[in-house]
Amino acid sequence: MKALAAAIGLVCLSPLLLAATAAVAAAGSAGRSATCNTGSGTDAAAVAKAVEAILGSNGSSSQDVRVEGLELPPEQIPHAKTIVATGISLHVPERGQIVALATAIQESRLRNLDYGDRDSLGLFQQRPSQGWGTPEQIRDPVYASTKFYNALLQVPGWESLTITQAAQKVQLSGYPGAYAQWEPLARALQQAIAKVLPGGGTPVPGGQPPAGGGCEGGGDFGPIPEGTVPEGYEIPKDAPAKVQTAIRWSMGQLGTMYQWGGTCLASHGPDPMGRCDCSSLTQQSYNAAGITLTRTTYTQVNEGSSVPVSGIKPGDLLFTRPGPNGPEHVAMAIGSAKGTVLAIEAPRTGKPVRIVTQASLGDIIAVRRMVPAP
Repeated sequence: MKALAAAIGLVCLSPLLLAATAAVAAAGSAGRSATCNTGSGTDAAAVAKAVEAILGSNGSSSQDVRVEGLELPPEQIPHAKTIVATGISLHVPERGQIVALATAIQESRLRNLDYGDRDSLGLFQQRPSQGWGTPEQIRDPVYASTKFYNALLQVPGWESLTITQAAQKVQLSGYPGAYAQWEPLARALQQAIAKVLPGGGTPVPGGQPPAGGGCEGGGDFGPIPEGTVPEGYEIPKDAPAKVQTAIRWSMGQLGTMYQWGGTCLASHGPDPMGRCDCSSLTQQSYNAAGITLTRTTYTQVNEGSSVPVSGIKPGDLLFTRPGPNGPEHVAMAIGSAKGTVLAIEAPRTGKPVRIVTQASLGDIIAVRRMVPAP
């Protein structure tokens, strides 16, 4: 039956056709076999509160969003808003929100269905028998969206997949190509909705770190939501000017997704290879300050001057993850907040450039200083 849905494409559905294809949308989970066990650590109440704050008083309205391709906007747009707002509260990037919207359009036509193939329910046609939650939970749009995002963010390298590939990794549909047709509509919806949300879709207090992510804090600092600047942090004013420049430049890449071998020359652009990996982030940060570094961790570990771990200062490069050819990861110390030493890193595939505590980096096997301390 999904073959029929795939043939519909982006053509606006008439009310009769929409009704006739309800069963097609409800069959969205046909062919799934995996059991979902994701997101058990997400605070559902906190997410719901954050979503409510993001949506404000217009969350249930469809009057402020105009997108061609929806037959029943009064019903569909509020659900689309909830999906986007849930993504924002979880610090899911725009692309992830588009994946979620495309999935919900295919699975339910953005309607909170109380029926479906076998025991499938809700916006994403999730199945209680496959561990997605109780029927009541699945028919809660915030809960259902949270479960979808939790599963998506656990897919290695999901941000480098096509929209339909990423959706299929979560849904395990019997018709894996069906999601691609909805990408233009999903993208248009996400952009239109983000424009009408407070702050243009900026996360608000009360949200959650990304599912399966979040950087473990040290001491009483607590988790640092990925891609954000922790409360109380400022670039150290007593650091050398070039160090301040390097830190400032690196923070401009926060939230951009890791790309192995990426140049870090255009991390906000459409080309994945313009994004950062760990050593290109440090290389280009110091390049902005007029200091030339080589390209890899294996060579950067020999640059500058060696300092002990006990003497780390802002701007120092911190090398971890020993390998057969030397350290395989590098981060840059950026100062502290609330008495906790912080660093910035491009961690690994599937994760964004983020600020972490020094303790969360693990064992530091070398520290190199590029700018002599004043």
